[in-house]
Order: sequence, then C-alpha cells, then structure tokens
Amino acid sequence: MQIVERWILARLRNRSFDTLAAVDGAVVDLLENLNRRPFKRLPGSRVSQYADLDRPALKPLPVGRYELARYSAARVNIDYHVVVAEHLYSVPHALVHQTVEIRATHRTVEVLHKGRRVAAHPRSFVRYGYTTEPAHLPAAHRAHLEWSPERLIRWGESHGTACAEVIRRILDTRLHPEHGYRACLGLLALERRHGAARLEAACARALALGSARYRTVADILKNRQEALPLPGETAWSAPEHAHLRGPKYYQ
Repeated sequence: MQIVERWILARLRNRSFDTLAAVDGAVVDLLENLNRRPFKRLPGSRVSQYADLDRPALKPLPVGRYELARYSAARVNIDYHVVVAEHLYSVPHALVHQTVEIRATHRTVEVLHKGRRVAAHPRSFVRYGYTTEPAHLPAAHRAHLEWSPERLIRWGESHGTACAEVIRRILDTRLHPEHGYRACLGLLALERRHGAARLEAACARALALGSARYRTVADILKNRQEALPLPGETAWSAPEHAHLRGPKYYQ
C-alpha cells in the first residue's frame, strides 16, 4: 500500500478529473509503470514475477457465477415434502420420516441424504405452495405411508360427518391428495387439544362459512366460536317478564 500511495496516489493528488473513467485511465497508466519497475534487491519486476509464479498456477474461472448457499436440516413429512422458507418441496417417498440436509440458493433447492443429492428443484418463493416432482410420487399399489386419504376420511367419520367432509374437501382441492396431509393431521392435533365434540362443531361451522380449511377450524376453536349459531339460524327469543304482551292481548 505504501508503494501504491507513493507512486500512484501521490502523483495524482494535484490533478482534477471530470469523470470516473478519466480517473481509471490515469491510475491504469501509473499502475502499469509501477508493475514494470525493476526490483531493487531482487531480479525482475512485478510483471515478471506474476508471469513466472502466479499465472501458471491460476485455474480457469468457474462456468457459473458463485451463489451463496444456506444449509439446514429438515425432516421429511408423511407427504414426502420438506419445508424451505414456507414453501414445500418433494423428495423420494422412501425418505418419509428421514432427516435430510437442505442446500438452498436464490435459484435452486437441493435435498441431500447422507451426502448424496436425492432431489433438486427450482427455488420458489410462493408461501405455502408446493413444488412436486412426479417421479417422487409412490406407486399407487404400495402401502407406502402410515396414513392414506381413505384412512384420514375414516378417522374423520369416526368423529362426525362435518369432520369427514372437511377432510374430503381438503384432499379434493389439492393437485395431489398428499398435499393435504399436513392440514388433515393438523385436525388430529386439534382433536387431541380440544376434544372430538368441539372439533366436530367447529368443522360444521367452517362448512357453513364455506371455508373448509384447517386454519378456519383452528381459529374457530381458538376463539371458542363453535357453539355460536350457524349463519341463517337465530337463537334469540324475547325474555319473559310481567309487561310482555302475549298473543291473547289482541283477541
């Protein structure tokens, strides 16, 4: 730095420039002169040392530009998807319940299992969306999962018609039924937390509101709204008191 300050910056300190390009041009000329100046105590110059030592050791630049990658661990859910920044990406169904490593860049998401890449997807920033590779889907005839759409619906029927209907609609509105597994299993968690009776009532209210979604059912239970009258119903009646005129008053 001291040499650069003396041979370049000091020489330019009294000059004025109108553009950045003019500054660059002046620096380039002085830098070229500095690099070709012979060493005082060593043979050659900076240019000759670069040509003899540095340049032969250089490697070609990478074909692709460097990308910052973030690594994290994730557990494969029963729908054989992992979550990366609130988006779900598929992995081979055989890895259900396994722990995998995620390598995420701005453009791609790679899933590694025991050091081997098992899935790669274009990066998506759609919240709660799904990126699913058809090859990751299990064969229809294999009992590959602990849960299946039929078992989830049977579980809902054991609690009531409303709960079963919410599960059917969750599964029917997905491109792949497995995409709805998380929401259905969320209903199981709600049943353990609030009880079967409250869950069935909340599902009935969600259906009446036209929103058969896990989040709707969860909000109803959280706010204790499952016992409120359904839309179109009225539970109000006039209170009994001494000044109330009955139907016989007008006869």
